[in-house]
Amino acid sequence: MATDYDEVRSDVKESQQNSLQALQSANAPDARSVVLELDEADGLDGAGIPGGEFIAEELIVQVIPQKEDEFTCYSCFLVRHRSQIALQKGAHAYCTDCEG
Repeated sequence: MATDYDEVRSDVKESQQNSLQALQSANAPDARSVVLELDEADGLDGAGIPGGEFIAEELIVQVIPQKEDEFTCYSCFLVRHRSQIALQKGAHAYCTDCEG
């Protein structure tokens, strides 16, 4: 007797039907209600964070220029020491982490 190995076994087919019926009968929200909930939540964005406060303070950051013995990796854009150059193609240099 020939056996078709591509056919789904009866016990697997039965468990798939049972799980599909369980999912269909579950009280899951439909897509429209989820979208409505998200739209309602978007309206609260301008109200601020509960327990948080807005600080109107300007941050001061000191920018240090790149030194002559440093380079910026063309892949990860981190400033590295020249000893970490693994590959240089034209004007683009790559660090040992990116090319290693």
